[in-house]
Amino acid sequence: MLATIVYIVGLVAAIWCVIDIFKKPKINLLFKVLLAVAVLAFSWIGLLVYYFLIRDRI
Repeated sequence: MLATIVYIVGLVAAIWCVIDIFKKPKINLLFKVLLAVAVLAFSWIGLLVYYFLIRDRI
């Protein structure tokens, strides 16, 4: 049960992150796609790296 909740929260957070990436007008499409794939592939680690390191810089 707890694993299912953690999975759903991670999925929602990843989708939110990908939407946030594609809303950024300053970066080109290739970088957006690569960043979105990385966030989805690395799940929680990708989310944390994006949120704390990359989000404010782009």
